[in-house]
Amino acid sequence: MTTEAHTTDLQRYVLHLADTHLVLAQRLGEWCGHGPVLEQDIALTNIGLDLLGQSTTLYQYAATLLNDGRTEDDLAFMRREHEYTNVLLVEQPNGDFGVTVARQFYFDVFQRLFLKGLANSKDEALAGMAEKALKEVTYHLKWSSEWVIRLGDGTDESHARMQKALNDLWMYTGELTTPTAYETALAEAGYIPNLASLRELWLEQVKQVITEATLVMPAADAWMQQGGKTGRHTEHLGYILTDMQYLQRTYPGMKW
Repeated sequence: MTTEAHTTDLQRYVLHLADTHLVLAQRLGEWCGHGPVLEQDIALTNIGLDLLGQSTTLYQYAATLLNDGRTEDDLAFMRREHEYTNVLLVEQPNGDFGVTVARQFYFDVFQRLFLKGLANSKDEALAGMAEKALKEVTYHLKWSSEWVIRLGDGTDESHARMQKALNDLWMYTGELTTPTAYETALAEAGYIPNLASLRELWLEQVKQVITEATLVMPAADAWMQQGGKTGRHTEHLGYILTDMQYLQRTYPGMKW
């Protein structure tokens, strides 16, 4: 039985998932036409499209849960910066190719672990979405892991850049497995996996790839940034939303 409190938490949580996928899709879309080689340009675009498709499904479900007249487009494009609850990691700038690979790798390892647990959710809609997305995310993780290894165990230049990217983004990874109050409540009720329990598995899988790449694992107990899940963001999100929301705000109600 779904209580009113669980419904409210679920609304917030589905929006959090949708925002995270949308913002990362937008970041990857910035690579279109700028990839280091054509094959990887296409790969980045395809991963971004997968994430965009996942966010669309989540926004549609969020609109159903909210039932306040807003559509998935309203939720995606017509909210203010502090209303977005994506994790801070996904809004970080693309940087060079190594930075994009590191950001994707950290996210993919978590996402695959998380989706495996979410597939057992008592919420049938979330469980179905997780099962479908898991197939896509398995490819995403294969791609990002292989590039961490290829760059880390490549030239001196690629090794140094990959190490710096992993180090610089590390502070944003703790938020992935640090639950908010609404996530804790949903986990206890069987709607989502226990995020804290995924931390050790995440660290283990990340370390395995980083070690194979001849790179150094950042300190697991390092200080971590928090806030994205509750609407406190870095300055980068505002610039993303300025680009992403331009057409909808200039031409309200526009339909494709």
